[in-house]
Amino acid sequence: MTITQPAPPLTAPWGPSEVPTTALLTDHYELTMLRAALRAGTASRRCVFELFARRLPEGRRYGVVAGVGRALRALRHFRFDDETLRFLLDRQVVDAATADWLADFAFRGDIWGYPEGEVYFPGSPVLVVESTFAEGVVLETLLLSIYNHDSAIASAASRMTVTAGDRPCIEMGSRRTQELAAVAAARAAYVAGFAATSNLEAGRRYGVPTRGTSAHAFTLLHGTEREAFAAQIAALGEDTTLLVDTYDEFTAVRLGVELTGGRLGAVRLDSGDLAVLASRVRELLDELGATQTKIIVTSDLDEYTIAALSAAPVDSYGVGTALVTGSGHPTSGFVYKLVARAISDTDGAPLVGVAKKSAEKTSIGGRKYAVRRRSAEGVAELELIGIDAPADHDHDDRELLVPLVKGGQIVGEEPLEAARERHYRARAELPLEALKMSRGEPVIPTVYEGGRS
Repeated sequence: MTITQPAPPLTAPWGPSEVPTTALLTDHYELTMLRAALRAGTASRRCVFELFARRLPEGRRYGVVAGVGRALRALRHFRFDDETLRFLLDRQVVDAATADWLADFAFRGDIWGYPEGEVYFPGSPVLVVESTFAEGVVLETLLLSIYNHDSAIASAASRMTVTAGDRPCIEMGSRRTQELAAVAAARAAYVAGFAATSNLEAGRRYGVPTRGTSAHAFTLLHGTEREAFAAQIAALGEDTTLLVDTYDEFTAVRLGVELTGGRLGAVRLDSGDLAVLASRVRELLDELGATQTKIIVTSDLDEYTIAALSAAPVDSYGVGTALVTGSGHPTSGFVYKLVARAISDTDGAPLVGVAKKSAEKTSIGGRKYAVRRRSAEGVAELELIGIDAPADHDHDDRELLVPLVKGGQIVGEEPLEAARERHYRARAELPLEALKMSRGEPVIPTVYEGGRS
């Protein structure tokens, strides 16, 4: 088959033939609330919803916002087509009046948010949705599922890349999670500094660089390790990476150097005491004259094992399970709460703050505005949250909320590289304590300013 043109990038979070609409990626009760609000006449009341975390995962010092671009794509495809409405009516999730309303659904409100790659703290208004109650409530589950997953992955990835320093990290966890979650995880990891992924769909869909060579099965397929290595080098060139721990690492290293005349690109170590093994392999490579051959390590790495390998002669890391499971924290703990509503259904009616008061699950009423207070040297000092109005701040403070949707029109899409660069800048302005791997509290406090409801 001859391909004369590259395939166009997908504009939806799934292929069109798989999921033509994202509207049913939601919970049943979002639509029963809508149904009841329509009947009560309150569905069109102006409201403000906010997505935030009450706390960071235990021991974490900062979180990373990810999934913004995916959420905006999902919003673009959030519609109720005939097939979707038939399903809802057949299951009696909605009645005819609600189905009629949904048939004409289009989000017409405004959304502000922390841009992708930004860091966040407890209480940070990561997303602010201002719309009618009906338009805002039906987006709750979709937004939470994307932000909770992607931000958890990016937060773990950020800790790994800061620990790795200038040594590249490669995401390779596709076989350790659900297939579409793997694609999202690769994207989120890239935002937080990973250099590449093994997942080809992440490469096609989001442009994340992809890497990969061979597994132990390829070596075992051949009669000898020499046959396997020769076949791989013939197909992929001398710059390839040979997996050298199928049998004996040192015999394999010698063989790889021999077959490439000392020009072997890299060797991969996937088992054993990686620090000790990497040191011994480096010594052997140098003795054989393969001083430019790199050492890549894999095998259940996380930020702690990466830190433990900092003194070892390792050139890059491949991370799988720990990354795609958020390194022990697979969700960010984000919630989506109604924080303000109009006092009536009259156009222009003022907003009043509303808040949940139950024990350990309180929220703070009122529409939020956020800046990051920084010292004269540009170091972050606190997360300053204004309630119902922007907080007083000075020229060293940095505005955090940016427009993502205006009047229903998506305005916040950007290249993935922009999010990646933003993360580097946002992380760099944090106090040095943020970069410690020991368990700790959020590295800066969250302070509220203004009236509370």
